[in-house]
Amino acid sequence: MAKSSADDEELRRACEAAIEGTKEKIVMSIRVAKSRGIWGKSGKLGRHMAKPRVLALSTKSKGQRTKAFLRVLKYSTGGVLEPAKLYKLKHLSKVEVITNDPSGCTFMLGFDNLRSQSVAPPQWTMRNIDDRNRLLLCILNICKDVLGRLPKVVGIDVVEMALWAKENTPTVTTQRNLEDGPVVTAVTESDLKVTVEKELVSQAEEEDMEALLGTYVMGIGEAEAFSERLKRELLALEAANVHAILESEPLVDEVLQGLEAATNCVEDMDEWLGIFNVKLRHMREDIESIETRNNKLGMQSVNNKSLIEELDKLLERLRVPSEVKEKRAELEKLKSTFVRRASDFLRNYFASLVDFMISDKSYFSQRGQLKRPDHADLRYKCRTYARLLQHLKSLDKNCLGPLRKAYCSSLNLLLRREAREFANELRASTKASRNPTVWLEGSTGPGQNVNNSDTSTVSEAYAKMLTIFIPLLVDESSFFAHFMCFEVPALVPPGGVSNGNKAGSNDDDDDDLGILDIDENDDGKAGNDSVELVALNESLQDLLDGIQEDFYAVVDWAYKIDPLRCISMHGITERYISGQKADAAGFVRLLLDDLESRISMQFGRFVDEACHQIERNERNVKQTGVLSYIPRFATLATRMEQYIQGQSRDLVDQAYTKFVSIMFVTLEKIAQTDPKYADIFLLENYAAFQNSLYDLANVVPTLAKFYHQASEAYEQACTRFISMIIYYQFERLFQFARKIEDLMYTISPEEVDSFPTWIVQNGSSEDAKIQFIWC
Repeated sequence: MAKSSADDEELRRACEAAIEGTKEKIVMSIRVAKSRGIWGKSGKLGRHMAKPRVLALSTKSKGQRTKAFLRVLKYSTGGVLEPAKLYKLKHLSKVEVITNDPSGCTFMLGFDNLRSQSVAPPQWTMRNIDDRNRLLLCILNICKDVLGRLPKVVGIDVVEMALWAKENTPTVTTQRNLEDGPVVTAVTESDLKVTVEKELVSQAEEEDMEALLGTYVMGIGEAEAFSERLKRELLALEAANVHAILESEPLVDEVLQGLEAATNCVEDMDEWLGIFNVKLRHMREDIESIETRNNKLGMQSVNNKSLIEELDKLLERLRVPSEVKEKRAELEKLKSTFVRRASDFLRNYFASLVDFMISDKSYFSQRGQLKRPDHADLRYKCRTYARLLQHLKSLDKNCLGPLRKAYCSSLNLLLRREAREFANELRASTKASRNPTVWLEGSTGPGQNVNNSDTSTVSEAYAKMLTIFIPLLVDESSFFAHFMCFEVPALVPPGGVSNGNKAGSNDDDDDDLGILDIDENDDGKAGNDSVELVALNESLQDLLDGIQEDFYAVVDWAYKIDPLRCISMHGITERYISGQKADAAGFVRLLLDDLESRISMQFGRFVDEACHQIERNERNVKQTGVLSYIPRFATLATRMEQYIQGQSRDLVDQAYTKFVSIMFVTLEKIAQTDPKYADIFLLENYAAFQNSLYDLANVVPTLAKFYHQASEAYEQACTRFISMIIYYQFERLFQFARKIEDLMYTISPEEVDSFPTWIVQNGSSEDAKIQFIWC
């Protein structure tokens, strides 16, 4: 029989060292394997990964009392035992041997003071049955001697334990209470046998069991006969049990209730298994991730080893002269050779990376599928040589110029291809009805309705273009500045947002190179910043130049569908411009400024064309009533207000100023074509202007200003019209009054009395009427 770990003195000393200072004495220590399970259900759940542990039984004396403990010890990273858990044996209520384990070496210990009984208790697996029996017997003996009671034993026959105790004579350490205190002593097989037999079964019970076993001695000798006898007895027992159950209806009901309860338990178990399967799947994924990282680390280790070997071979080939001048010349030659070869390698490497991505169509947007550009893998591969670039910079700063141009040239092809494919698919996948560009044309008739179809998808498409590519371009600019060793301040921090709600940012911080400047020096750094910044902006121009054409194409496409969408696009662009603060994104700011100018230019074209439409009303031969462009301008202004976003208020107000100025000038010119009815014409149109813009003028300051201007013009036209009516009705009376006023300057005072007679004699019939009225 193999030596048990219970007899391992070295293990005992290690356990004593682990609990040194606790005043406890080790009674037994044994190696076990720890796993998890649930009472009576371990067969269905399966075990977790077993962990090596050491179980140690210890006692501690305090006066006349002795306490017994079960300690669980684990191995630290250095292979030293350290305490893990402590159980008091006075709380031990149950010892259960797992019947599902064919070896019988696995058992569980139940303690009645555990906080959560729903937590699966640990399972302890021994190397063999002998070790299991040694430990359990020691636990039972300590419980009997120290605590005066035995826990419940499940899954093992006490007779089997007694028989094993008779056949084996291990030296087991136990503890007894003497007058001077507890003393640890060693007991032999005979003492243990007596203890086991005395404590587990009584003499009468042992005799009954021997008699029972004796009745089967004859049958056991003949295997087939004994098997047939057991089958017959089993069938008879089952028949008797079934008959007894069927005789009693309450018992049947209890069985049905038990079956229903068992069904519920099975359903609960099925839910638990589903939960455990999900947890196991997640655990498998975590394990696969860990294995992947381990494989990468292993590959890195192999590569590092190979690199060291190659460097050793290279160092063996190097022969540096001992003289100073020759040594310097040789080192300069080596430096120039290294810089040239490394530069050639990096140029070819950058070109090969981009060529590989361009040749794979899955990297770009395709018909029916918009593809967000992802440069994480590209940056990861480039970061591999970030340290090499640092060393090249320290060896020869001039070598970085061609490398930067090569990188910009290669990546520019990729960025332009991505932007072109994305913009084309974006336009193709956006469905929107085309709105008319003729809003204020008089020839269409005043009653014709203007198409008000929803074109919000157009501005949403433009916003998506910016949302995808502006953060990408900012990240590429920042990565380029870091990667190519530009010493410029205020770079966009890794993962920093380029606008208020940046989308598409990567969680793996692609821009963080994890490197420092080798020749970092604060002296004279301010003077070099401007030079480096100029060089960076030139390189960014090479890196991103040409991509603006695809943005222009989206703007022109949106203008053709609905010119008024320039207002919302202008606001979207302004929001992105306000988010660009870093010097590394200089070209991106220029791109956004150009986009804003392009949008303003297109909207200006629309405004100019609308003004021409207004001016064409002047060419009509006859204009009466309210001009058609006045109510249509109200509709246009309402639509424009709906499209305003962010900083596009000024753009719209400028358009209002130009529209209304042309409208009022054209209105005055048309009114002059017929002076007789000019004031009536102006009254009608200015009143219509106020009525149509009343609601908007209350919320738009610019329109409120023109509303008051129209109100003043309306009052002036009204005053002129009333004056004309009064003058037309009382023209002769006014002439008579003027004549009298003229005579008052020429006649003498004594002639005033004869003045009415003179008027009758020298005046006409009309003058007589006026005289009568005057008198």
